[in-house]
Amino acid sequence: MKQVLQHARTGEISVADVPSPKLLAGCVLVRVAASLVSAGTERASSEFASKNLLQKAKARPDLVREVLAKVQRDGVFSAVSAVRSRLDQSTALGYSSAGTVVAVGDDVSDIKVGDSVACAGAGYAVHAECACVPRLLVSRIPAESTVSFDEAAFATVGAVALHGIRTAGVKLGDVAAVIGLGLVGQLTVQMLKAAGCRVVGMDLVHERVELARRLGADHASDSVPDFKDICSGLSNGHGADAVLITAETSSSDPVNLAGEVARDRGTVVAVGTVGMDIQRPLYYGKELEFRVSRSYGPGRYDAAYEQKGRDYPIGYVRWTETRNMDAFLQLLAEGKVDVQSLITHRIPIERARQAYDIITGRAGEPYMGVLITYSGEAEATPRLELVHKGTPAVTAGPKTVSVGLLGAGSFAVSTLLPAMKGITGMNLTGVCAASGPHARHAADKFGFRYCSTDEAEILRDPGVNTVAIATRHHLHAKQVCAALNAGKHVFCEKPLCLTEDELTEIAGAYSAANVSKKCLLMVGFNRRFAPMVVRMKSFVGEIREPLVLHYRVNAGFVPADHWVNDPEQGGGRILGEACHFVDLLTFLAGAPVISVHTRSLANAGQNADDNVIIGLEFANGSQGTISYLANGDRSYSKERVEVFGGGSVAVLDDFRRLELARRGRKRVFRSPLRQDKGHRGEWEAMAQAILSGGESPVAFAEIIATTLATLRAFDSRSSGRSLAVAATGFLASHSRAD
Repeated sequence: MKQVLQHARTGEISVADVPSPKLLAGCVLVRVAASLVSAGTERASSEFASKNLLQKAKARPDLVREVLAKVQRDGVFSAVSAVRSRLDQSTALGYSSAGTVVAVGDDVSDIKVGDSVACAGAGYAVHAECACVPRLLVSRIPAESTVSFDEAAFATVGAVALHGIRTAGVKLGDVAAVIGLGLVGQLTVQMLKAAGCRVVGMDLVHERVELARRLGADHASDSVPDFKDICSGLSNGHGADAVLITAETSSSDPVNLAGEVARDRGTVVAVGTVGMDIQRPLYYGKELEFRVSRSYGPGRYDAAYEQKGRDYPIGYVRWTETRNMDAFLQLLAEGKVDVQSLITHRIPIERARQAYDIITGRAGEPYMGVLITYSGEAEATPRLELVHKGTPAVTAGPKTVSVGLLGAGSFAVSTLLPAMKGITGMNLTGVCAASGPHARHAADKFGFRYCSTDEAEILRDPGVNTVAIATRHHLHAKQVCAALNAGKHVFCEKPLCLTEDELTEIAGAYSAANVSKKCLLMVGFNRRFAPMVVRMKSFVGEIREPLVLHYRVNAGFVPADHWVNDPEQGGGRILGEACHFVDLLTFLAGAPVISVHTRSLANAGQNADDNVIIGLEFANGSQGTISYLANGDRSYSKERVEVFGGGSVAVLDDFRRLELARRGRKRVFRSPLRQDKGHRGEWEAMAQAILSGGESPVAFAEIIATTLATLRAFDSRSSGRSLAVAATGFLASHSRAD
């Protein structure tokens, strides 16, 4: 299918062929008929992306600080690689569309195939021939109405305007002023009139003023003095009851003009993106209430609402973003809002670049509502071949490592795939991602033969003998089992799973897969393959007594609403990341963990669950401590490992400096420009094991022991008790192999 994308480095707009989206649970699949180009949000995005690197740096100094901190922490080459990876990405554009439902996912019962709907949400209601949209970002067009798809495509922007009106709290008979008569402003004017308000509009563009008058504004002006006089005269000298700012400008003039025309104790609402350098005496003197309207209503930016479909009870939240969309569509059906008069351009998706030339001013044309239209004849296929038709399929053989990748997020593209690229005997065959553009980007950049949005394409491909899993954590266990059941070798980026039940299923699948065919299972415990760790292991391996191991992790703060902290998707940071550190200490100690005790820092603040001390006891008597901390400064080094024993000390600082001391002699090894955390080393070892028919670079028993120890560490934090880790007993109970 075709989709509109914008390149992050250059701002170039392209219409790309990408795999059609896979229908997900809680979502509907929509064949798009029309989508609205946002003259505010998308123009700003396009203008920023078109800036050169220096201009981008000036506009976003916060990102510059992040890059400089990464240079200091990880080295120049690592920072440059990360920046290049981000700039190589393309962004899916669009957030307001309409079309016909062609499929309905699990847990959706009130939307049917064939329904005409409006869709919302950046990343969902995109400019594409087909879209997968969560249920609560979909609103059914009223049955028996004459509302067209072109009109319904305005629903998201209409909900923005409607939420601004609700935020203002206007009432029947109020004098309401609207500053900025672009698309949102014109819709705001019409709905204020429908609500029984007397409406005054203001814009510096005369044509927009005239349009607002035709669409129902009681008065409108392109002159600031006239606008002030009108607001005063219409209110008997008191001023407007509410002022809604729907302009798009960095200037603070609109917000201060609003303060001038508002009545005593009136309300000012910022709906558009405007400067907020408020003149305090003006607002203080009238005791004005200044409010900011957040997008299109309650539920916006709440993953539980938008992505998981957890609606807010109507008795507590009357107007959610979905119900605002419903209300706007009803106004359209009743003829109380006219959007046909706002449509100035209809552009087929094949020529979508013209739409951005128009909204950025490059075309020099006046515009208001710019629609992208679709023929409705696109073939919905989840797989896109990137080789010439007629090329024979490749069958995986004993002398190749033919990789199918599940997941093409930032880690896979910036770290995993660069490490895999060019390894002897490795072929990158197919890549699957939930997002078609992500799958296509990874395929183009790293030379995959095809890309897909359906993991079944990878699992049933005879040309794939190795499945690499880099999806979100909650998908790992299911995908590992599916790949093993398909007779594939498996590489799973950490963590292997999130529960002991999942670990049991994996052990069973691994055992069954190795009855008829030897299938390797590898987890992305890359740190043990880092060159400095290999040297460190050789050094401490000569010690013939128990070791004391310290691992300090300056993990940094991750917002509570990040998917990693979602118990359902990420499992939290102990399960999601601490397994790395358990594995590395296990590797250095040379023995499995037999007991674990986790304590949390007594801090009720935002980092409370991420500041933990994990005590580990190993089978050979060694003792380890992992200090996993989110309350430090991220500019400081992230990881430091110290090992003591046998009159020796080994200290590894952030994989860039290794210090080894024994018998008064000290050796120091440095890597000042680049970190090497072992990502390439683990894949070289994996490829060699597959090609030679050897064992997994990390034994299955070690994978089980580390995963089980991490699960116990998570449980110990809650219980406050030391918990035994009986990996040998677990294997005996759940596995027949290895």
